Amino acid sequence: MSKRSSASSGQATTFRWMGKNGRGERVRGEMHGINEHDIRRQLSSQGIIVTRLNRKRHLPGMGHRIRGEDITLFARQMATLIRAGVPLLQSLEAVANGTNRPALRHFIETIKSDVSSGMSFSQALAAHPRHIDQLFVHLIEAGEQAGALDRMLDRVATNKERLDNLKARVRKALYYPAAVVAVGIAVTALLLIKVVPQFESMFASFGAELPAPTRITIALSDAAQQLWWQILLAALAAGMFTRRMLARSPALALQASRLMLRLPVIGPVIERAAIARFSRTLATTFAAGVPLMSALETAKGVCGNLVFEQAIERVRQDVNTGQQLNFAMRTTGLFTPMTLQMVAIGEESGALEAMLNRVADFYDVEVENRVDTLTTLMEPLIIVVLGSLVGGVVVSMYLPVFDLGSAI
Repeated sequence: MSKRSSASSGQATTFRWMGKNGRGERVRGEMHGINEHDIRRQLSSQGIIVTRLNRKRHLPGMGHRIRGEDITLFARQMATLIRAGVPLLQSLEAVANGTNRPALRHFIETIKSDVSSGMSFSQALAAHPRHIDQLFVHLIEAGEQAGALDRMLDRVATNKERLDNLKARVRKALYYPAAVVAVGIAVTALLLIKVVPQFESMFASFGAELPAPTRITIALSDAAQQLWWQILLAALAAGMFTRRMLARSPALALQASRLMLRLPVIGPVIERAAIARFSRTLATTFAAGVPLMSALETAKGVCGNLVFEQAIERVRQDVNTGQQLNFAMRTTGLFTPMTLQMVAIGEESGALEAMLNRVADFYDVEVENRVDTLTTLMEPLIIVVLGSLVGGVVVSMYLPVFDLGSAI
């Protein structure tokens, strides 16, 4: 049996227990262990007589997925424990026992098992590319070589926190307009399906010709009542098909990335965010002593946009042939003049890390300001969109009533 499979078979589980302590008092709690025998053994060593022991059931989706913030917290906790002088294996065990998320606990215990079997910490982390990126691996490897593992873990956590905050701002810029449209469509559909039919039955008793806007609204209502589930299924199918096509077709995904950069208002936010991520990651890896070629490879994967990823790969190839970094970046046509100037100054003065961090700080603030501005501008747009949709339906329903009142 391989080391990996044996680690998986020894996965710890959470158990709930009840029992009596040495004073005869009833006590209860939760404990992680391989099986019931392991839990009873642990509790017996503490002088507790177990009366009830059950495996804890987890709701579907609760704690069964490792999130980005989980990895950040893991790095921060490991840095704190190692800085306090706790050995690596004991630190991993302490962090695993301190989390209530099964997936994260299993992930940490697998790393602990790999380290116990002879792997280095960086090698054990590299075996999980789905959760651990190259930046994390490179920094931990550098920390192991320099004897500064706690400092590198702390740097990983800080860098991930900044990148996660930046991603959250970009998502806010993208999701806010979509949310406005979705709310408008949902409210309109509710009116068409539930409210308009009540007016339609009332209009039938008038015996008069209805105004054109009212007839259009009633026709839309009839279509919505009869076809709402087909429309919903078609929208879901279109969304799934588009997502699958983007995943399977690199050319289509590249075109979508180009389109995102060209969008008004949102495009500049995505562009500045990509530059900030690239600069922050390159500065962090370069400062840790990672070679520039490996640092560029790592920075390429965090940009969040395929156009920038391809451009950084070209930069990497040009630097490998002997070109200066700022010149290679200039030929891509994607980086802002300020970024190019700061990189050039950093290369000339030997302070590339500091200059890249200043670029990242500047664009972090700019992205935040642009997202705040977008949110402020979207608020009146929400009122206009919802007012037009809802108001249009309401006015079209009351037009026959107004006509009837004028006729009387």
